Amino acid sequence: MSSWVCSGTVGAIVTCPLEVLKTRLQSSGITLRPMFQVQLGTLNGTGVIRPGSGTITPPGLLQVLRSILEKEGPRSLFRGLGPNLVGVAPSRAIYFAAYKKSKETFNGVFVPNSGAVHMSSAGFAAFVTNSLMNPVWMVKTRMQLEKKARGEKKTNALQCARYVYNTEGMRGFYRGLTASYAGISETMICFLIYETLKKRLNEARFTSPNSETDKRASDFLGLMMAAAFAKGCASCIAYPHEVIRTRLREEGSKYQYFFQTARLVAVEEGYAAFYRGLIPQLIRQIPNTAIVLSTYELIIHLMGDSSQ
Repeated sequence: MSSWVCSGTVGAIVTCPLEVLKTRLQSSGITLRPMFQVQLGTLNGTGVIRPGSGTITPPGLLQVLRSILEKEGPRSLFRGLGPNLVGVAPSRAIYFAAYKKSKETFNGVFVPNSGAVHMSSAGFAAFVTNSLMNPVWMVKTRMQLEKKARGEKKTNALQCARYVYNTEGMRGFYRGLTASYAGISETMICFLIYETLKKRLNEARFTSPNSETDKRASDFLGLMMAAAFAKGCASCIAYPHEVIRTRLREEGSKYQYFFQTARLVAVEEGYAAFYRGLIPQLIRQIPNTAIVLSTYELIIHLMGDSSQ
């Protein structure tokens, strides 16, 4: 447990700026710039610059970073860190406890250690974790979306939570929960790929001429690479739910429900908008997941858990 807490705390601090950038890129409050085109061949021989036909382009990652640093200051890159640190230990404890327990249960229902077991266990664990932790992540997202100039007093986590309760009631803390449930597919895909690769790695280790019963450092490195690959694939496939979740959590927004939000984003901004913020998400999540899962495997190995 202490390893999960330490690795999760360090990861949350180091990757917080990436998460803030991702959230800002996902939001509807980001400034969209019209794309201009040049029309040549006018009567006086000069060109005319005019907006393109309804085409808009969002600012890139570096532009958003520069804007935050210039207008809000470097400390704004760590907005929402408090709720993140508060939630990282219980969320991981809840997730892995639910995953381990449900895996034992589903092994008695499906073919033991099959893909159905891994997907069902991961889905159930994500459902429990999202249901319990959504209020914390809601406050974190609101804080990350808050834009205040240098010198202005920023809202802390307790003030943000109080404001949400006073203006929206308890229901306000569960905005975006439907999108989080849709995001369970990402967890299921990730664990299905990871467990499949893990099984292949174990088979290769035992069939090799120099196979050993004890795991070596290279085995855990292989598991880390498997986790990184699995998370990268799952994130790319299921990423649109992240954008929808951020839109649903915006204060006083026009986004009310999952499918209504998806339709509005598609109609107003195009399907490419569902992948805004993907790059910082991949940079943040892939190494983080690789470290967490390999640490989990190491702990299970050191504890001598025969069920793994």
